[in-house]
Amino acid sequence: MGVSDPSSLAIAPEDICDIRIKVATDSECDKYPAKQHARRVATKLGVGDGLIYLVGTPTINWGDSDQPRPFRQRRYFYYLSGVDEADCYLTYDIRNDLLTLYVPNFSLQHAIWMGPTVTVDEARKRYDVDRVRYYAALRGDLNSWVDRYNKDSSIYILHSSQRPEISPEELRLDDESLLPAIDAAREIKDEYEIRMIRHANRISGLAHRKILEHIHNMSNESEIEGLFLDTCVSHGAKNQAYEIIAGSGPNAAVLHYVKNDEPLDGRNLVCIDAGAEWNCYASDVTRTIPLGPDWPSVHAKDIYHLVEEMQEECIRRVKAGVRFRDLHELAHVIAIKGLQRLGILNDGTVEEIRHSGASSIFFPHGLGHHVGLEVHDVSAQPITANGRQLKEFVPQMSTPLLQEGMVITIEPGVYFNKLALENAQTLPLAKYINFEKARQYIPIGGVRIEDDLLVTSTGYENLTTAPKGDEMLEILRGRGGLLERYLLSC
Repeated sequence: MGVSDPSSLAIAPEDICDIRIKVATDSECDKYPAKQHARRVATKLGVGDGLIYLVGTPTINWGDSDQPRPFRQRRYFYYLSGVDEADCYLTYDIRNDLLTLYVPNFSLQHAIWMGPTVTVDEARKRYDVDRVRYYAALRGDLNSWVDRYNKDSSIYILHSSQRPEISPEELRLDDESLLPAIDAAREIKDEYEIRMIRHANRISGLAHRKILEHIHNMSNESEIEGLFLDTCVSHGAKNQAYEIIAGSGPNAAVLHYVKNDEPLDGRNLVCIDAGAEWNCYASDVTRTIPLGPDWPSVHAKDIYHLVEEMQEECIRRVKAGVRFRDLHELAHVIAIKGLQRLGILNDGTVEEIRHSGASSIFFPHGLGHHVGLEVHDVSAQPITANGRQLKEFVPQMSTPLLQEGMVITIEPGVYFNKLALENAQTLPLAKYINFEKARQYIPIGGVRIEDDLLVTSTGYENLTTAPKGDEMLEILRGRGGLLERYLLSC
């Protein structure tokens, strides 16, 4: 019976009331937004019907071994499912807005040796999907959909190798449209994704800080890698977004140096490029630090401050509507002017030197990239060209604008790679380089500083908390530091 006037409803002391307050669990109120992502992808596909069919990462042993490879979920699968479990499948019926997850059949042997796989009931509570079924139902469900819809509607797959294993030989398949549609959808991060990237950065920041606090007691690059991993794992981040780079001295001039096994003694700087992963979302952080309480030489200090200027000036200009390629060119202009002041570049205007490609000998990579489910995340169109193309001036209208919700890196660097310098001497651009002066900087190796930025409508939010600049030096001198508990609670 309804109550027309709630204010007239009286409850006497002797009345019995059964008031129940349901407390929502984290899994209920903070599920990965899989359904939202599936709808976004369908919108990018531009169709009103069809079936998206995705295959998760299977359990695979190493060749000639009974040991499984480390599991890493396919990121396209994760984007539409939020499922970080092996041997799963996913379908999304666009017309009926039906997202279905298929989990492995129960195996007693697997349960005894490795623990049970997720059950249908567990998956239904854990994931933002409409239906959960066991793998045994997949073939029948696909055949039913094909019989009903496939004559007029396509099955969308990422690759021809992921064709559904069902009986009809003639299927209406589309293996070209889905991948670019998901790439476009992943370009802009939603609130949930931003929180994951932010937390990955918090943990990375703690690990970088820990290295600063203990670097004076380390004697080998391997100790840097070990302490970074130890800090990340102890804070719940078991996976790294990429292989850790801990390059000291000339090794810092190798962009993706991962051997991490040489002594630190006698080296000026160490470049540490390392980022934790949180719930499959990456962070990407680079810091270059002196191997002592202060700059070991004027050369090292000058190059650090040059790269610091490159980064700060580019970060300051980040906001929606800015063309990232313009920031990249700005970084090169600052680098050229700085290297001219140091006498490393000469005999030419900034424009002449840039057009010659001489600055790319010292800054050979892009200014940055997207960050998300991959450390070099996908997008509808790259925000900058790759290193080889950077010497050629791409027409401005061919490069995209930054948009609100993108997460990008700003990572300028200046390097003195012996092999690159030797090769440059054989090129026309050699006339702009003072090689005698440049060789004096080879012991430094290189400097790179990298932060992850969330693009907003009016500017940016720097998601990276790892110390740099003056804060870094304060910690190296034993006078800096914030409590880990405070950092994690920010």
